[in-house]
Amino acid sequence: MDKIDKTDNQGSIFSQGWWLDTVAPGAWDSVEIERDGVVIARLPYISKQGRLGLHIGMPQLTQTLGPWLAPMEGKLSKKFGKEKDLMGELISKLPDYAYFIQNFHYSITNWLPWHWNGFEQTTRYTYVLEDLGDTDAIFNGFDTKIRGDIRKASKQVEVTTDVTFDDFWELNKKVFERQGMAMPYKEELLRRIDDACIKKGCRKVFLARDREGRAHAAAYIIWDDRSAYYLLGGSDPDLRNSGATSLVLWEAIQFASEVTVKFDFEGSMLESVERYVRAFGGTPKPYFQISHQKSKKYRIKNLLKQLWTAIKS
Repeated sequence: MDKIDKTDNQGSIFSQGWWLDTVAPGAWDSVEIERDGVVIARLPYISKQGRLGLHIGMPQLTQTLGPWLAPMEGKLSKKFGKEKDLMGELISKLPDYAYFIQNFHYSITNWLPWHWNGFEQTTRYTYVLEDLGDTDAIFNGFDTKIRGDIRKASKQVEVTTDVTFDDFWELNKKVFERQGMAMPYKEELLRRIDDACIKKGCRKVFLARDREGRAHAAAYIIWDDRSAYYLLGGSDPDLRNSGATSLVLWEAIQFASEVTVKFDFEGSMLESVERYVRAFGGTPKPYFQISHQKSKKYRIKNLLKQLWTAIKS
């Protein structure tokens, strides 16, 4: 029997102990606040000791971390007051770091306690289908082009979930090869994630093949009891006009409606990607990227880096 993970109900899938063990083995910890033996606030983090001090950052292929606070009752003024106190206490429990950066889940809408403690904030966006209960309504909410791509692709390819890791990896690599980019993460990391999610029963890959057996596109999703997450995709650049990317996403959304409540596209700050994701009719959700350059040496290093970048451009 698997060991019970006490973090299972504390935040999204990305905050779970098993996930962090997978993406940052031996490099993560958490600060917690207990009342009467019950954890009411928690902040997981990964850290790495560098030449300029301790760096607290984000693991790869992990959308968000940030604080988790137990549900609160009462008037909003009381609730915000408790949030302020709890977040301030979490911050005070963090180890002495030189630099801190985390993406908070979009459910964290109050970052004032972090501002008051010297942190800075950048707003980022994801798109979320907030209610998967009516898939017909979801389909009707897609832009006309997305619906057309799905219909076109369904005549050319079949979508299967009988997919090996290597099947997906080859398509995923092509996304970056087409752009002349090196892979931003290692195959070994994604294999660990794949193995862990299969064990937990919270991953599904949708892959579209044509009659000649050619793989057109794939969508890799994971989920918890609150939401599914479009973790990664892949496509063959020579077969992009088939519309298969839209079809595999539609199949993923329909499946997600059977196992969870929402579908998170994980967003992008790239304009071309945002335009495509927006066409699926999700609600734009702002989330906070919180950072703090605590070390003077770290601030000087980043300033020099920015100046050098400006000079070269």
